[in-house]
Amino acid sequence: MSVLIAIADDHTLLAAALSDMVRKFEHYDVLLVAENGRDLLDQLAVSTQLPDILLLDLSMPVMDGFETAIHLRKLYPTIHILALSMDDREEHIIRMIRDGARGYLLKGCRPSEFRLALDEIMEKGYYYSEFLTTQLIRNLNAPPESSPKLPFTLNNRELEFLKIACSELTYTEIADIMCVSPRTVDGYREIIFQKMNVKTRVGMVIEGLRHGLITL
Repeated sequence: MSVLIAIADDHTLLAAALSDMVRKFEHYDVLLVAENGRDLLDQLAVSTQLPDILLLDLSMPVMDGFETAIHLRKLYPTIHILALSMDDREEHIIRMIRDGARGYLLKGCRPSEFRLALDEIMEKGYYYSEFLTTQLIRNLNAPPESSPKLPFTLNNRELEFLKIACSELTYTEIADIMCVSPRTVDGYREIIFQKMNVKTRVGMVIEGLRHGLITL
């Protein structure tokens, strides 16, 4: 039985190219193509089948990828979302993870990586390319630490920063919310990076999720 793929992208040529590529992969087929999130939801509502994986563009008119992911998480939680974007900003990656995406690919990736992403989402349940290491992804899917004792400690302001950082806000915007200077926020970030032994904002958020310091 083929793995069914849905595509939501307002760029007609790109959507057609993705569709053609998917159909060339063994054991994969395209169920439907939508031009935005609203079109996707309308098609799913009348379809007799659901896709296994949705290739979801982030920037679309009418209903973008972020809003679409939220609706899908509530209405069709069995659909695995693979976000496709030209944008590699950490805030957007974090936001899509929070909204339920199982993978995040840049549109400039190689066909071999695209195929790998589809395979791993079906086999493992996730794929995040170079943005996240395998260990960090395993941590995201693992339950919070059973022991109440953490391998690190955060003070109240560091914990506040961590919770706010689990969003699409920029560091400058976070500084405004916390009523501190951007330099102070940079300090919070570097301290937490060191305590958690991570190098990126995405890694910091996932470690916070793993240890139960923040929730989706």
